[in-house]
Amino acid sequence: MPELLFRVRWPDASVQRCYSPSTVVREFFVPGESYPVADFVVRSRGALTEASERVRRSYGFGCAQAAAQLADIEARAKSFADGEVVVEGFDDLPA
Repeated sequence: MPELLFRVRWPDASVQRCYSPSTVVREFFVPGESYPVADFVVRSRGALTEASERVRRSYGFGCAQAAAQLADIEARAKSFADGEVVVEGFDDLPA
């Protein structure tokens, strides 16, 4: 499966590289767009859940890395009462 990283800038200006086992995240985010923290979490949950399901359909099991990435995003988002998360872009990982 084509893996990728999506780079995000949190409200405190920190940048995080997030992993996805599938390019499906491109359907949930637009590079350069900003999303309220709560919306970013909802979109991340949808994207990473779908990415993990694609892995499940191909290999018979979900992606633990996608689940861990989602847990990290959800935990990090709790530290922001409000603000915007900017999706800076996507980085394809070599096959």
